[in-house]
Amino acid sequence: MLSPKKTKYRKQHKGRIHGQAKAAFTLNFGAYGLKAMEPDRLTARQIEAARRAITRHMKRAGRVWIRMFPDVPVSTKPAEVRMGGGKGAPEYWVCRVRAGRIMFEIDGVPIATAREALALGAAKLPIRTRFVARAGEGE
Repeated sequence: MLSPKKTKYRKQHKGRIHGQAKAAFTLNFGAYGLKAMEPDRLTARQIEAARRAITRHMKRAGRVWIRMFPDVPVSTKPAEVRMGGGKGAPEYWVCRVRAGRIMFEIDGVPIATAREALALGAAKLPIRTRFVARAGEGE
């Protein structure tokens, strides 16, 4: 699973995800992509599950680019622990995804295969997504 090798600070505040994506809102690598239509935090497990679903459907043909990285630590306290005693230990990593961000890009497969593969990947994610194609590709 994806996680940073090293971070400047061990713990972070939750933060908010406001506005549209300022980066990665157009296709830069592949011919087809999966675009986020709403903001949310995606865990490293969700990203990995989507990646596996996409690559398995493509039968390892073509190429997949992951355009996001989980670099925000989420800390949780153990179950049935009293209030106080500081913030919990970092438990897992998330990526803050804004609306309009291209999350996955693929190339080297027909449009029908690409559409099905990205639909399977989207089913693993907790947000609404849209299939996008480069201008002049397929449709």
